[in-house]
Amino acid sequence: MRIAVGGIHTECSTYSPVLMQTEDFRVLRGDALTNSDYFGFLGDFDAQVAPLFHARAVPGGPLARETYEAFKTEFLERLEAAKPFDAVYLAMHGAMHVDGMFDAEGDWIAAVRAAVGPDMLIAASYDLHGNVSQKIVDQIDIFAAYRTAPHIDVAETMNAAYKMLLWAAKSGQRPGVVRVPVPHLLPGERSSTEDEPGRSLYAALPQHETPDVWRTDLMIGYVWADEPRATACAVVTGTNKTAAEAAGRAIAQSFWNARDDFRFGPTTGPLDKMLDIAAKSKTTPVILADSGDNPTGGGVGDRGDVLSALIDRNWQDALIAGITDAPAVAACFDAGKGQTITLTIGGSLDPAGGKVTVDAEIVTLHPGDTPNENQAVVQIGGIRVVLAARRRPYHNIADFTLLGLDPTKVQLLVVKSGYLSPELAPIANPNLMALTDGVVNQDIPKLANTHRTKGVLPFETPRDFTPVAQSSARFSG
Repeated sequence: MRIAVGGIHTECSTYSPVLMQTEDFRVLRGDALTNSDYFGFLGDFDAQVAPLFHARAVPGGPLARETYEAFKTEFLERLEAAKPFDAVYLAMHGAMHVDGMFDAEGDWIAAVRAAVGPDMLIAASYDLHGNVSQKIVDQIDIFAAYRTAPHIDVAETMNAAYKMLLWAAKSGQRPGVVRVPVPHLLPGERSSTEDEPGRSLYAALPQHETPDVWRTDLMIGYVWADEPRATACAVVTGTNKTAAEAAGRAIAQSFWNARDDFRFGPTTGPLDKMLDIAAKSKTTPVILADSGDNPTGGGVGDRGDVLSALIDRNWQDALIAGITDAPAVAACFDAGKGQTITLTIGGSLDPAGGKVTVDAEIVTLHPGDTPNENQAVVQIGGIRVVLAARRRPYHNIADFTLLGLDPTKVQLLVVKSGYLSPELAPIANPNLMALTDGVVNQDIPKLANTHRTKGVLPFETPRDFTPVAQSSARFSG
C-alpha cells in the first residue's frame, strides 16, 4: 500500500490588506515531510508513504495569486512524479483565500482529483474553522476535522483521516461524504469547545457514528472570509448514504438549536474596561488577549493600540508579546543591546494599525536564522515589549523562555490572541479578552458582507432553517 501525502494549510482574513507570500510559509518537501513532527503519525501505519509537498503558514491576509499557483504547480508535478500510488491524503486547513479567487481549497483538491482520476481514494483533514464547499465534498471520499478549539487534537484528527483512508483502500469499501450547511457563522472566540454549548455539541458527535457512519464533524467555519462558501456545516463520512445524511441533519439541527447560547468564555469587553479590571486585580498574572489583532486568527499582528493605552496609563510591570515590526527590530539590532533609542512601533504592515513613538531601552536581542526571524525585547517605562521582524504568535511558554522571559512573573501579560492557548490559559489569573480593532475584530455584524450566501446569521436573519443534506456526487452507498 502506497499513499501520496501533502497539502496546503493556512487561514486568510479577506479584510487584511497584507498579502501572504512564499516566505510566509514553511514548506516540507519529500523526506522532510515524513521526517517532520507534524507528519510523525505516518510512521504508526503499515503503509509506504510517497511524500509530496506541504506548505503551512501562520494565518494572515489573502494568499498572493502567484504564490498559490507556484505551490499548486509544484504539488501537481510531485504528484505526477510519485505515481503509482494507491490513495491520496491531503492535510489542509480549509479557510485559505487566494487573491482574486473564491474556494481555493476547492480549486486545489479538484486539480488533484483531475490528476489522479475518478477511481482514486482521496482523504482530507481540516481545521474546524475551515469553510467547506460542495465542490470540495464532490472531490473527496473521506473527511475529518478537529473537534477541539483551542486545537489539541490535530495529530488525532490527521490520524483519523489517514486510518479511514487505509481501511477503505484495504477493504475495498467506498465511503462518501455528506455536507449539511447551517446558515450561521461564529468567531472562534464565541465557540470554543472549552465552553458550552460547544463542549456538549462536539462531545456528542461520536454518538452518531456506526459501522456505516465512519466519522461525524461539525464545522464552525471561518467568519472573517467574505466568500460564498463561508458558513457552518455538518460533514459526515460513511458507506451508507441514508444513514450519513440522517446523522448530518441531526448534527446540523443541534448546532442551529444552540445558536443563541454561544458566549465568550473569558471576561470580555472594551479595552479600557478590561484594563480597569486588570489594574484592580490582586492576583497575577493577569493575561489580556488583544483579540482584533490575533495572528493565529488572520490578524496582521502589528497594531500598537494596547501599547499606546498602557503608556497613557503609565502602566508598571507589563509585558506585551509581541508586536510585528521589522523596521523597529532592525533599528534595535543596528543600535545594540543596552542602548536607548527613539522607536516608532506599530502599523509597519497595515497603516491602520496605529503607531506610537517612544524612547525604548534595548534589553535583549535575539537573532534568527535570517534577519526576518530576528526578535528584540525593549523596555518603555514599566512596560516590556517583544518586537518580532516576522508575523508570529506568542502562545507557548517556550516562546517566552527562549527570550529569557517568565510570563508568570509579571502583573499584566498582553498577547495577541483570541481565546488563550492551552499553555497560557491555566496560568491566567484572571483571563481577560479585549474587543480591540483589527482585521479579525469581534464586531461581526459590521463586517463587510458582499459575497456570503444570503440569509447567514449574524449578517442577516434566515426566514427558517430545515437541514438539507448535500451528498457527494461520488457517494455510491
